[in-house]
Amino acid sequence: MADSPSGEDGTSPAGGEPGSALPGGSGPGSAPPGAATAETSWPGPTQPLIERGFERALSLSRIVVVAPVIVLLLSAFSSFAYGTDVFIRSVRRVVDDPELTSHNLGFLLLLTDLFLVGATLMIAAFGFYDLFIARIDPVHPSLRLPGWLRMHDLNDLKARVISMVILVVAVTFADVAVESDAGLNTLYLGSAVALVIAALTAFLRFGADRNT
Repeated sequence: MADSPSGEDGTSPAGGEPGSALPGGSGPGSAPPGAATAETSWPGPTQPLIERGFERALSLSRIVVVAPVIVLLLSAFSSFAYGTDVFIRSVRRVVDDPELTSHNLGFLLLLTDLFLVGATLMIAAFGFYDLFIARIDPVHPSLRLPGWLRMHDLNDLKARVISMVILVVAVTFADVAVESDAGLNTLYLGSAVALVIAALTAFLRFGADRNT
């Protein structure tokens, strides 16, 4: 009788171990069906690409802050122009009546108030641009912002704007107090202004300490 195809030691003719899977077979060592297909069809690399694309689009959306920056700058220029126009139209009246009257003093306080409002709007515009878009720090020294106008976080913007608001409120109250004849109403207004300034100062002091 002819010998079996396998050798005496139980190995297969192809030299494999006993129980090894033959080509096309389903032995114990064979891989499960569809494993290779599952590995090649797994969408691993596509998810990071989607995330990076979304993050890039989200980062580029900062450019919309240019719109409020332009509006704030135009508003600041408008406040400066309005104050200049008020000065030009009123300077003749001041020259004709050079006495230090309450009306003339109120006129000067009004000009100060308008210019302070314009400066506050400009500071806010610089802060928005510096925080959201890019640092204003060119190579040329003459184009750099002064140190007090550089803002590193939102607390810096908040501190500068609130400080300017306190100054504007104080000047506005002084203007009203100079031209007002009602003493009791001026006292009430002064108390309200003092309360607002105290609240803003406390928020600026303790709020900044809490966030740092």
